[in-house]
Amino acid sequence: EVQLVESGGGMVQPGGSLRLSCAASGFTFSYYDMTWVRQAPGKGPEWVAGINFGGDSTYYADSVKGRFTISRDKNKMYLQMNSLKPEDTAVYYCKAARGSYFVYWGQGTQVTVSS
Repeated sequence: EVQLVESGGGMVQPGGSLRLSCAASGFTFSYYDMTWVRQAPGKGPEWVAGINFGGDSTYYADSVKGRFTISRDKNKMYLQMNSLKPEDTAVYYCKAARGSYFVYWGQGTQVTVSS
C-alpha cells in the first residue's frame, strides 16, 4: 500500500521555525520527484518547493525562497521552515510524482503561524 505521511506541523510564533517530514512507503521512493504543496484557508493550492528524484536539484516558490529548505534521504522528505510568517499558515501536503501517471499525496499537516 502506497503511503505518504506528513508530520511536524504545529503552531509557532512569527519568526519561529518548524521542520516538516514526509515518510514514504509502498513505492520506490528514489524514482520519484517530491514536492511540498500548501493550502491556506479559503485559498487554492500553492506549490512551495520541489526536489528531484536524485536529490541534486531543488526548486522554491519566490514566497519561501531563502527561508525554506527542502531535502530528502532514503525514504523521507523534509521541509525546514525558518523565519515563519503568518502568511505561511496552511495545511502542508507532500506529493510524489513519476511522470504524470504515478502521483501520490499525503493527508497533510497543519502549520499555524500566529502570535
